[in-house]
Amino acid sequence: MSAGGRLFGSVRAKTSLAATAVVAVALLAAGIAVLLSLHANLTDQADQEADTSARDVALDIASQVPARTSYADLDLPDTEEHPVQVVTEEGLLLVAGEDLERISGTGVPGVRAVRSPAPQQGAEPGDDDGGDDDGDDSGDDHGGRGRGGDDPAVGEIGEIRDHSSGSATVDGRTGDYRFATIAVTDGSGRTVTVHAGASLAARQSAVGTATVAMLLGLPVLLLVVGGVTWLVTRRALRPVEGIRREMAAITASEDLSRRVPEPAAHDEVARLARTTNETLTALEAAVDRQRRFVADASHELRSPIASLRTQLEVGEAHPELLDVPGAVADTVRLQRLAADLLLLARLDAGERPGLTRFDLGALVREEISQRPLDRVPVTVDVGRGSGSARSQGTEVAGSRGQLARVLGNLLDNAQRHARGSVEVSVHRAPDGQVVLVVADDGSGVPEAERERIFERFVRLDDARSRDDGGAGLGLAIARDVAERHGGTLTAANSPTGGAHFQLTLPPAHDGKAGGI
Repeated sequence: MSAGGRLFGSVRAKTSLAATAVVAVALLAAGIAVLLSLHANLTDQADQEADTSARDVALDIASQVPARTSYADLDLPDTEEHPVQVVTEEGLLLVAGEDLERISGTGVPGVRAVRSPAPQQGAEPGDDDGGDDDGDDSGDDHGGRGRGGDDPAVGEIGEIRDHSSGSATVDGRTGDYRFATIAVTDGSGRTVTVHAGASLAARQSAVGTATVAMLLGLPVLLLVVGGVTWLVTRRALRPVEGIRREMAAITASEDLSRRVPEPAAHDEVARLARTTNETLTALEAAVDRQRRFVADASHELRSPIASLRTQLEVGEAHPELLDVPGAVADTVRLQRLAADLLLLARLDAGERPGLTRFDLGALVREEISQRPLDRVPVTVDVGRGSGSARSQGTEVAGSRGQLARVLGNLLDNAQRHARGSVEVSVHRAPDGQVVLVVADDGSGVPEAERERIFERFVRLDDARSRDDGGAGLGLAIARDVAERHGGTLTAANSPTGGAHFQLTLPPAHDGKAGGI
């Protein structure tokens, strides 16, 4: 991978780029909203100024006496700030602001007033027949109004009709304006329309300045956001890098006793470090257990192999001294040990039992019937229970072969330690669980050893002799199989003082079926 790929593929780079992109989008949206709001506010302000200017001119016209024949002496505001047009209802220009050279947006293109005498008393307002030297009646939609009942009364002004945007050229300088339109009836009964504008230079200047400031400030702000995010992410991920380096060192050294550093903070990285250390502890324990297993297995295999080799060598040199029964016994012991080791390997690999449904009581009777040579007779009690459990079955679901192996291991253990009796019972507990009990009248299991005996290759002091064929794997296999069937296997002392092993399994449910 290239250096650029490694740089932009890191969590820091991705986080910084993502944060910068999000902030950029947010700032862009906020900037557009601010500019639109500023534009609207300044436009409203210009409309208010135009309204004020139009009303002032309209009030001046409304206050004139009927004898006025010309609007040329009206007191108009400064044309550059507030260009003004006064037109008739027919759209003829009566007066315009001084130095006004061109105007658009009012609907009246003319800037030169026409000569239009005031109407005589009693004449219909608006009956003057003057002409417009700069245009035609194209402005009727804005500047002219038909004779309607909504004209202002004599000497009064109307309401602001509308606002429009346009431009005006005053003394050679062109600018943008907002225009307000208002109707007024002078003292002679003549109704005219006043168009007054307000400059938009302030709006354009403010919006332009804000736009430039945002365009200049946005990259700087994004650089700051990206840099701060990079530094903060780098600081936050520094413990992760420490964990990675230590894990790499542990992998290289194969020393599972080492641990990764745990930050003092109570955040996700600290929890990751603690979980990693817990995983390393479990892995170390598993490796140690595997090493002990291999060492113990080698030790257990060495003795029968050495004994068998010795017998074969003696038989080769002195055929009359060959101990054939001893050689067969050693071979059988090797076979059993190999089978136990293979089953443990399969269990450690996570092999799950099948879901064959069968009667555990029937399995017990069948297995015991195939052990006629046991040293101590076995008493079987199947179906004993209490209350409603007495009438319920003892069916379970699982691997018939594995559970038969559990029963065989428990019986082998009982035969080695029993003095004169071994009892096996199967019943349904009140809570619905199926219970198998194997009890003997031997010396029992000390309370302190009742969990240790389920460890692999563990034999108590009085069972250290290998002459009985025990390798310390039977109970370990029995518990592993029980747990993989969803059950438990516990050890206690029986009322007669011997060992009491209880296997508890969940009952088979309707519909469970399958193969081994």
